[in-house]
Amino acid sequence: MDPITLNDPAMNKLTTIESHFLQQQKLYPEVNAEVIDLLHDVAFAAKLVRREVVRAGLADILGLTGSTNVQGEEVKKLDLFANEKIICAIGQHGRFAIMGSEENDSIIIPPKNETGNYALLFDPLDGSSNIDVNVSVGTIFSIYRIKSEDPGNASLADCLQSGAEQVAAGYVIYGSSVVMVYTTGHGVHGFTYDPTIGEFLLSHENIITPERGKYYSANEGSWAQLNDGTKRFLDYLKEEDAETGRPYSTRYIGSLVADFHRNLLTGGVFVYPATKKHKQGKLRLMYEANPLSFICEQAGGRATDGERRILDIVPEELHQRTPLYIGSKEDVLVAEEFEQGKR
Repeated sequence: MDPITLNDPAMNKLTTIESHFLQQQKLYPEVNAEVIDLLHDVAFAAKLVRREVVRAGLADILGLTGSTNVQGEEVKKLDLFANEKIICAIGQHGRFAIMGSEENDSIIIPPKNETGNYALLFDPLDGSSNIDVNVSVGTIFSIYRIKSEDPGNASLADCLQSGAEQVAAGYVIYGSSVVMVYTTGHGVHGFTYDPTIGEFLLSHENIITPERGKYYSANEGSWAQLNDGTKRFLDYLKEEDAETGRPYSTRYIGSLVADFHRNLLTGGVFVYPATKKHKQGKLRLMYEANPLSFICEQAGGRATDGERRILDIVPEELHQRTPLYIGSKEDVLVAEEFEQGKR
């Protein structure tokens, strides 16, 4: 009988997220223990959210709260629940000096007597408009080291950093299984939650996205609102061309984290451009575009607003919006050419 070695891919099913983090610290000492602790906190918060997502219909947390968030959108009960659980689960450990949530108008300051050196920005439940019809939703997060020398005096300025300054980012997708994907700038790794033992187990090691995909994700119901460059790009994807693998197939869920996760693994491009109605784009730079762009680049992909690399944008406000073209590198490069009028 052949011996089983610890680096055998078959052993990944036995690698817990804690064991993986320890291995990563040995490989990359610059990823300090504080960041690993922060990721542990996020994984714990994800378990709490997952517990309620899978029983939302039974727990009376489906439907609307009757209020709107800072984006002017109606707040789902599960949005509010996820937001509160993440703030409580993460804030009580004192590892973050400041937090920002898509659901909160302004920054969130933890108790002054116990603060860390990092800022957390997060979308507690991306795609929540789909939760009532049992479509995958997710949590997206981004971690920065604050600029303030005194964590007790952290301010909005500590959150308004370019995406290139992220020290970690990730997302959790709640679907047919619960998967957590993260990066600290040393590749992208994914974990699947095993509810029988209550652990995230390594299932997607060193994710690399294809250079060219076969899917495109776009809301073509907004066709009349799109600019000419975007229309020409989408038409291009539908043309027949064996050399470039066209036509591409349409896959659009309407839940960013779900569309992104599929394209990350199988290859493709997600398109959410500026429109006549939303001239600055609609997706949030700090809560959605930055963390997913960090992950995408670490997996070999590309992310831009049509003109600039997403991670180079210096934000001016907490809830800033942006157009987003993200996914397989070659596909995004072509999208940029159309947006810039080069095709």
